[in-house]
Amino acid sequence: MLKTVRFYTLGCKVNQYDSQAMLEAFLARGYVPAPPGEPADVFVVNTCTVTGTGDQKSLQAARRYKRQNPCGELILAGCLAQRMGEKLRETGARLILGTQYRGRIVDLLEEALEENQQVVAVESLAGAPFEPLSIHAHEGHTRAVMKIQEGCDNRCTYCVIPSVRGSIRSRTVESVRREALALAEAGFCELVLTGVHLTSYGRDLPGKPMLADAIRAAHEAEGVQRIRLGSLEPAVVTEAFVRAAQEMPKLCPQFHLALQSGSDTVLARMKRRYIAAQYLAAVRQLHEAFPDASFTTDVIVGFPGETEAEFAETAAFCRNIGFLKLHVFPFSPREGTLAASMEGQVPEPVKKERVRRLIAVGEELSAAYRRELLGTVQPVLLEERGPGGTLGGYTPQYVHVTCVSGKPSRIVMVRLTALTEAGMKGEHVETME
Repeated sequence: MLKTVRFYTLGCKVNQYDSQAMLEAFLARGYVPAPPGEPADVFVVNTCTVTGTGDQKSLQAARRYKRQNPCGELILAGCLAQRMGEKLRETGARLILGTQYRGRIVDLLEEALEENQQVVAVESLAGAPFEPLSIHAHEGHTRAVMKIQEGCDNRCTYCVIPSVRGSIRSRTVESVRREALALAEAGFCELVLTGVHLTSYGRDLPGKPMLADAIRAAHEAEGVQRIRLGSLEPAVVTEAFVRAAQEMPKLCPQFHLALQSGSDTVLARMKRRYIAAQYLAAVRQLHEAFPDASFTTDVIVGFPGETEAEFAETAAFCRNIGFLKLHVFPFSPREGTLAASMEGQVPEPVKKERVRRLIAVGEELSAAYRRELLGTVQPVLLEERGPGGTLGGYTPQYVHVTCVSGKPSRIVMVRLTALTEAGMKGEHVETME
């Protein structure tokens, strides 16, 4: 009888990529995905530890599985596993796998089962190489996430990621080219290039290739129709980068530039490597090169010492940029980071209130951006079927659109006719006017 496996993934696109690669390792060894509603023989929780909420959700999923299926095998993988290691034995996990050895996940599990032991495969990341994982399927055979970079060296005061992901390591340009071609041959229309700190791509490689070199390698893969980038830092926006980006028509004009705060005093306490004016200059440079560009970002509110005036600076700065999407997070103290022991910790009720207010700003800005697109005709990559025979997909700017005609996995021209709660409605047209 075939063994079944199910993944539960928390966190970022890097985790999504890692989960897909590990799932494919199981499938290659004869496992099958567990049918919906049925317990899996093997349950893998790919954990997140960026916030306390990530910790809680990871552990809740593990406990729920063991409670509902005590004879099943639990694997805890990813960032929380890397951070806690041996402490997670109490969950009853058969295998605790950090942010290395993901390509060996099936071997490690089967060795643990054969020896009837718990295995903790968590080691120091010092000197760890880039792990060359590979995927062949993702997100309904339309868009594939491709990890090209791992680790971060920035050491922001609030962030635990360098300790659980290690220093920067990059996939070679030639490896990017091969992977992009393989994904295109598998039928993917869009590739999302992602990494823990994508802006650092190539610093560790011979010859010091730049992020633009990796994008170009993916861009050249025949069959790829779109390329989208993961989270970037303002420092990536140089004249050379913008010039190279303009020469790649497949590159979507949606830029996720990590902000975290619009207040210079908060940015200084965070030890971010820019000030608000530099961020604004990066946005303006990109907008000049890509007039229809959209910008999305992450913001942390309630950072230690954040005053009402500093929060107001952030809200005003976000309004000035006009983001399509704000991802707003309350500050979450992480053990071992400088920010966890800073003076002036903001009370939880204040953080929650500021999150609510900034989310409201984000919704207002999103609607304003989408309203500007009304009546325009945009190329939409149709990805999924919805209720009533509708189809859904995204514009290059990452605006979700629903329409009533077309075929999944195809890019069609759509006139945008109305706003929905978080996206737009449209009508399929034959050609661009």
